Amino acid sequence: EEQKEDKNSAECSELGIMDLKFTSSRKYISISVPSKSQTMSSHIKSVDDVVVLGMNLSKFNKPTQFFICVSGVFMFYLIYGYLQELIFSVEGFKPFGWYLTLVQFGFYSIFGLIELQLIQDKRRRIPGKTYMIIAFLTVGTMGLSNTSLGYLNYPTQVIFKCCKLIPVMIGGVFIQGKRYNIADVSAALCMSLGLIWFTLADSTVAPNFNLTGVVLISLALCADAVIGNVQEKAMKLHNGSNSEMVLYSYSIGFAYILFGLTCTSGLSPAVTFCSKHPVQTYGYAFLFSLTGYFGISFVLALIKIFGALLAVTVTTGRKAMTIVLSFLFFAKPFTFQYVWSGLLVVLGVFLNVYSKNMDKIKLPSLYGLWKKNVEERKTRTLSQTV
Repeated sequence: EEQKEDKNSAECSELGIMDLKFTSSRKYISISVPSKSQTMSSHIKSVDDVVVLGMNLSKFNKPTQFFICVSGVFMFYLIYGYLQELIFSVEGFKPFGWYLTLVQFGFYSIFGLIELQLIQDKRRRIPGKTYMIIAFLTVGTMGLSNTSLGYLNYPTQVIFKCCKLIPVMIGGVFIQGKRYNIADVSAALCMSLGLIWFTLADSTVAPNFNLTGVVLISLALCADAVIGNVQEKAMKLHNGSNSEMVLYSYSIGFAYILFGLTCTSGLSPAVTFCSKHPVQTYGYAFLFSLTGYFGISFVLALIKIFGALLAVTVTTGRKAMTIVLSFLFFAKPFTFQYVWSGLLVVLGVFLNVYSKNMDKIKLPSLYGLWKKNVEERKTRTLSQTV
């Protein structure tokens, strides 16, 4: 009998399970760890896997993951920016930026639900309270950003969105009492001067410039500066998936916007206008939301794999390309002041990245360059003398 029970216990150990057997004389406990060849459960695999649009990026090495994410961000968000400006070029649509955001959030929720059904682990991991905060920030950054296009040129809106560092630094100084190094301060100064110069150029050459747009995009910028870090912390702390993040944050945001538009009586005029131009509004909005959803999936993958800082750097480069395409595809006043101010903002972004990675990026100092030059001259003189 004991030999038989030992045999059963050994078989259970080979299967990698816990076996509890009680007899009148003794108790057998068999505990084993699954071997590498055994298949892990879908729940355990989903913790480490990063899946974007049905593609498991965890199977690739880091450089390949980075190339795929950056390619996805640039491709889909460039189309996204073009469609966004195309929608607001429809005559009479500019007052309905919040309704466009409502439609966009609705499409995002549907896309997220579809994608969530295609993955094995469908459980919500991130707490509902965290999603309510993320949804509020998402509504702020996207709703105010869309609405600002009714008052600003698209390039001006984009150049403002490149300068997340400014509200982050101001909040850090006044709320947390932080101190920043010379690179961070220089980055903020470059961005501030670039923004002022770009805004002055826009007010000079653009006939539809309105200070209200500057206020709206500035508020959107403050929300946008916070949301990346909140998403990164939530996804890493609770091992949430991209599709889960998109579904719950945008569906809760949809409810926020719907409640706001209903209370302010802004829903009925927007529905009436869009029903008269369904292709230019709902048709473009569907493609606009689809490309934006794909772009968000790649941005969230960047945040989860490489962190919020690198994701901001990549999206900033994408925004610079969007500005160039905006001037190429849509007729608008142009001045070279846009170029110089844009380059100043790009310099500020570079200084910000450098300040966060000073241990990895070693730039030569002026003294070092001068000393190297003197040594090279001495070497040449010595070789000529010999």
